[in-house]
Amino acid sequence: MPPACSVLRAATAKAPTTVLAIQAIIMSHTVDIPQELKAALRKFRFARRNAGHAAMVVKINKQKLIMEEVEQFDDISIDDLAEELPENAPRYVLLSYELNHSDGRKSFPLVLINWAPRSSEMSLLTLHASAFVSFQTTADVSKVIEVREGAESFTKDLIDTKLLHG
Repeated sequence: MPPACSVLRAATAKAPTTVLAIQAIIMSHTVDIPQELKAALRKFRFARRNAGHAAMVVKINKQKLIMEEVEQFDDISIDDLAEELPENAPRYVLLSYELNHSDGRKSFPLVLINWAPRSSEMSLLTLHASAFVSFQTTADVSKVIEVREGAESFTKDLIDTKLLHG
């Protein structure tokens, strides 16, 4: 008997409403996040940065239904990062962003860019959307910026506005 079945059977005996919650969790898992990617996300998250923006780009392999790291960038401008991202395919971009505050302080918040151009194939957008919360939870990021209009809408001003003014 698969482990999930025994968990469901045990939960059914105790609380029937728990079964629905467990089934939802099990069935909502559409795309796997391999251990190597989890380790790379953790390493990226805790890296020390003193200047500039750094980014890690992740895509979903549609055939294997797993997430894969595409590339990492150190000290990249937002314009250059926007040009590196595909115009017709969604990506998760974990961004360590150099934020300059009005009082002169500098911080490096971690931001998840949900790159989902409208020109992407619908099945990829659906898969991307279904795995988004799982990726956000694994990356442990609370700040999310949605980009649907492509490179021209992904600007430093957009990020500053979202981070400084909510």
